[in-house]
Amino acid sequence: MNTEQQHQQIIEQFYTAFQQLDANGMTAHYDDDVVFEDPVFGRLRGKRAVGGMWRMLIDRGKNSLKINFHDVVGTATGGQATWEADYLFGKKSRPVHNVIHARFVISDGRIIKHSDQFNFQRWAGMSIGTTGKILSFTPFFRNKIRKNARAALEKYTR
Repeated sequence: MNTEQQHQQIIEQFYTAFQQLDANGMTAHYDDDVVFEDPVFGRLRGKRAVGGMWRMLIDRGKNSLKINFHDVVGTATGGQATWEADYLFGKKSRPVHNVIHARFVISDGRIIKHSDQFNFQRWAGMSIGTTGKILSFTPFFRNKIRKNARAALEKYTR
């Protein structure tokens, strides 16, 4: 198996574990010093923080979370994939269908960098409602979302 195939296999195993709501299976593919970044949490560093985020998201969505992935491509340095999450968000149980484009950097069989990109305005509209859709382009709103997400993660990991 060549490097590209190995990297594709790692990414497929990562998302298969996610489909099975298995945070331990997901984080087993991360390097201890992994860097993760997305529009909601911003930049997280370390397996404990990133793994904690996945555990929290899985725990919060365990009754509604459905994951699908496709277009997995392994490259010499890592790879990419598209994944889709369907879940209910918040106290109002708003239905969310988020399409995420992921990029990975892999070294020695471990993910060292993982970045997820998605349409933040669309996500905010689904998860928060009209207010989220209208205000999602403002730095104040984005920072508030990030602050709340990080506070929830901090509380969860304690």
